[in-house]
Amino acid sequence: MPSFISGPIKITHVSGDGTVNFGDVLQIAPKSTSKSHTGSGGSNNGDFLQTNTFVSFTNTGDPDTIDANKSANN
Repeated sequence: MPSFISGPIKITHVSGDGTVNFGDVLQIAPKSTSKSHTGSGGSNNGDFLQTNTFVSFTNTGDPDTIDANKSANN
């Protein structure tokens, strides 16, 4: 289904493996994967932000060995 965008769009940066899509798409498959651990409010981005975090705990335990299978996408 075609997309109709009725407002302003601000894209400031797309990294080398990033994807920006508007409109029809059947499948978007990742070419690379990564994992990051950030606390509460750590990955926010935008023009006018205000975060109030009083207590934050980040659980970094990951017992599984494979999170995303991307070997067939390259």
